[in-house]
Amino acid sequence: MKNMKLAVALLATCALSSAPSYAQTVVKHIQDEKGAIAKGVWAGDTYYLSGQLASPVTPADPAKGTAAEYGDTKVQAASVFAKIQAALKEQGLDMKDVVKMTVFLGPDPKTGKLDFAGMQSEYVKFFGTKEQPNKPARSAFQVAALAAPWAALEIEVIAVKSN
Repeated sequence: MKNMKLAVALLATCALSSAPSYAQTVVKHIQDEKGAIAKGVWAGDTYYLSGQLASPVTPADPAKGTAAEYGDTKVQAASVFAKIQAALKEQGLDMKDVVKMTVFLGPDPKTGKLDFAGMQSEYVKFFGTKEQPNKPARSAFQVAALAAPWAALEIEVIAVKSN
């Protein structure tokens, strides 16, 4: 009986030591107290960057009563891609690390029509170039409008830190 207990104990020890260990994914939210959403979220080696909108070409001037000017789809796309690149750089990433992109295109503020070509003309400056040949998987959607009434597009990306 004593040998039987010892055999069972050894068997249990072997079974537990050979059981696979599952590491938990570390999640880190990049956010500030003022924002309603996270700027981005790390889940392991994957970074999810929230949708980016263009910065104004000409800021609003309350003294003159003028609104900010954001430009057409092409101008806004240039701003958005530059913002994405800067946000990735803050996290130790680059455009080459982008594996998935989602583009939401609203009507161009100048024409009222979708301007996919305007967005694409800026996209090709950052992806599939001689200096940066990687291209992400991408989806592009036409939307009736975006949350910001002046916005012609919003782009979100997923990037993975390479080892």
